[in-house]
Amino acid sequence: MVRGATFPFFVLTGGAFWRLKDSTTPVNREATPTPEFRDGTGQQLYRRARTRIPGGAQLLGKRPEQYLPEGWPAYYQRAEGCTVWDLDGRAFLDFTSNGIGTCLLGYADPVVNAAVTACIARGSMCTLNSPAEVELADRLCAIHPWASKVRYARTGGEAMAIAVRLARASTRRSTVAFCGYHGWSDWYLAANLGATDALSGHLLPGLDPDGVPRSLHGSALPFRYNQIAELEQIVAAHGSSLAAIVMEPMRHEAPRDEFLARVRTLADQTGAVLIFDEITSGWRTHFGGLHLALGVNPDVAVFAKAMSNGFPMAAIIGRDRVMDAAQETFVSSTYWTEAIGPTAAVATLARLEEVDICRHIAASGQQVLAGWTAAATRHSLPAKIGGIPALCLLSFDAGPQSRALMTLFTQEMLSRGFLSAGAFYPTFAHRAGVIEPYLAAVDEVFAVMKRQLDRGPITDALRGPIAHSGFARLT
Repeated sequence: MVRGATFPFFVLTGGAFWRLKDSTTPVNREATPTPEFRDGTGQQLYRRARTRIPGGAQLLGKRPEQYLPEGWPAYYQRAEGCTVWDLDGRAFLDFTSNGIGTCLLGYADPVVNAAVTACIARGSMCTLNSPAEVELADRLCAIHPWASKVRYARTGGEAMAIAVRLARASTRRSTVAFCGYHGWSDWYLAANLGATDALSGHLLPGLDPDGVPRSLHGSALPFRYNQIAELEQIVAAHGSSLAAIVMEPMRHEAPRDEFLARVRTLADQTGAVLIFDEITSGWRTHFGGLHLALGVNPDVAVFAKAMSNGFPMAAIIGRDRVMDAAQETFVSSTYWTEAIGPTAAVATLARLEEVDICRHIAASGQQVLAGWTAAATRHSLPAKIGGIPALCLLSFDAGPQSRALMTLFTQEMLSRGFLSAGAFYPTFAHRAGVIEPYLAAVDEVFAVMKRQLDRGPITDALRGPIAHSGFARLT
């Protein structure tokens, strides 16, 4: 396939073929915003999808309602570097989570894609096993000398379910203490059985536990990051039944007062398995994961997302005493053995190390954080800017208009050719040549937002509904 070629293929929907427009057609970033984004091909297809797919999409983070209801492009026909082409051929620079944090090298990295293409040509599935599994296991254990065994899955949620299963099997205990967000599985959503606010402060609050057995009530107990006293209370009440302590080593705030070391000590004292979820944090700030930089090793670490640059792959690594429980409890699935995932991961890890990804991500993220801060100060806009350079966060503090203000930001940035919202995960494709025009657009849009904030209701400037703030049933 020729790089830069157009893709005039078709989407079949409702018995009709829709021809996709020339994918090289750019958005006119000089034009006055128009309502055309409200009824593009992607929005039409999404309306159809909602009649066939409950919730409209497979992932909450990809619902258009999370960004710009009735205006977000919804679907892509091509993605390369940090540029995305929608079904109408309009090109956008992606300054969101870039594939929900999966594509740390940028979309369609040619080196990783070449390795995957060669794998497909050889046959990506077989009755026998792929040697890439062993190559990747050796590589992961070399990067993490504290770990000696590896198991694989293909998604972060199922990998976390495996990690918790192994912890429970190896300890012969059931209770899990956790901090942060760890997916959709029963073990996690059980925290909301009986108290639907148990997950407040854990990235996605208020998740409905319908379908989770009531018998799991009390089996998952939350504590907040940097609040060691909360974990100590759990240990005091449930230490003898505690199978695992599950948490991200860090997300948006640094550990204080030796928090991680004290968590490690509590795990050792109770015999609980310490599981670090590095699905989002892994590889971005420190090659091999944040726990290596923070100097505290878990018993199990879980990786997914960026370890294979958009190809489905997840790894659970750990110590013998935990990992060998996989010989006793049944953990097995056919597609955990296909060859594309480990092949992509081996190529991705080599490429991440080669380009010194962590240094690049730190510089790019810091440039955006500084740009947001400068623009907000210049226009006296009530912006809240935080996170770390690898995971940049933007929100607005305007009371009841805060969510509408974020929706206006997304709307105005979209009309200028940028996918943008409240989080930015830098990739290797985000260089000065794309960051500078992005920040110029941010400055222009912040001025628009401030004028509207001073003039009257933010909703007067919106061309559709306000974006959703979390999980909600769609009608």
